[in-house]
Amino acid sequence: MAGLFNQTQESYYRQSQSIWSTNPNGDVTTFTLTSTYFPSLSSLTESDIQVFVNNNEIDPANYSYSTSTNVLTFSGNNYNKTELLDDGAPISGYTLLVKEKAGSERFGEYQYISLDDIVNNFIIAYVGEGKIISKVKKTDVIFHAKRGLAEFSYDTLRSEKAQEIDVPSNLVVKLPHDYVSYVRLSYSDTDGIERMLYPMRYTSNPTALLQDSDDKYLFNEDGDALTAQPSTTWDKFKSGNSSSTENTNNDDSADVEWRYDEGRRFGIEPENAQDNGAFYIDQLLGKIHFSSGLSGKTLIIKYISDNLGSDAEMRIHKFAEEALYKHIAYAVASTRVGIPAGLIDLMKKERFSTLRNAKIRLSNLKSEELAQVMRNKSKWIKS
Repeated sequence: MAGLFNQTQESYYRQSQSIWSTNPNGDVTTFTLTSTYFPSLSSLTESDIQVFVNNNEIDPANYSYSTSTNVLTFSGNNYNKTELLDDGAPISGYTLLVKEKAGSERFGEYQYISLDDIVNNFIIAYVGEGKIISKVKKTDVIFHAKRGLAEFSYDTLRSEKAQEIDVPSNLVVKLPHDYVSYVRLSYSDTDGIERMLYPMRYTSNPTALLQDSDDKYLFNEDGDALTAQPSTTWDKFKSGNSSSTENTNNDDSADVEWRYDEGRRFGIEPENAQDNGAFYIDQLLGKIHFSSGLSGKTLIIKYISDNLGSDAEMRIHKFAEEALYKHIAYAVASTRVGIPAGLIDLMKKERFSTLRNAKIRLSNLKSEELAQVMRNKSKWIKS
């Protein structure tokens, strides 16, 4: 599906200074995609589109696409593209083409099978007269398929996701909407190396109850206690030199109260013996709080999701396909009456066996790579 677009929504559009000009230089960097030319706009992501200017493909480093506003934004001219200005805006008078990639062009998709196909295949192969399950509703199969996909995502599938954002001045970042648990948090330094952050275990953002001058709790008209955010604890943590990137006080005679210094200056502890910074996650409010030295840093959040966020995510690697079939079969059988206990035990063992095989396959261990890593263990250390 391809769409050439401008503000007037004609059959095809050519960027010209008279149409797109937002200043005397005709410098236009934002364009809005519409469902007229992209029927799958609601599920479209940046990796699903290709951008061409004057019939030459533009590198994704020069633009970004917002799934919430459907706006394509040119942000720069990397690699000195002759079709773009220095700020990334297409040259006035050049044709701008945005193309949605076909399924066959989405490289890497072949290794996955969709959840819809899993459900249909299961009903065909496992359900019917003379089969393991004589009769079952499709809605039950869908439910158990989704539960299996979620469970596999936690410790079997390659379900790790990553986001890169800038830490704001208030040092608070919202958790991703499909967040289940974090894998690691780090920030990208000037060389693009990820510097790992460690959790701060000695602070939090508790609910702050409001009190009057007599230290009595304040309530609203419904009888609910009034609260304040952020808490005093968080304000103190944020304003203090809690990050070692700013903590330069090395005077042992100073009265240092920071818990963060324990394990660094007074008896080393590995989790605190680092200069990258710290964070803690407020699970109640769904926010990540960072130490003061991380303000303005480029944060990288790697986290686990259940892969149930959208239809495009509800898929499973072919290495784990058989394991999901066995999981559905066992889940359906174990929730029905009249199924022999021995058959249920057998299906449980088959589920365990196929899941173990899936984990081994997805671990993607290569003997040559392992040998190269292990050679490091046989080095001679000269005294």
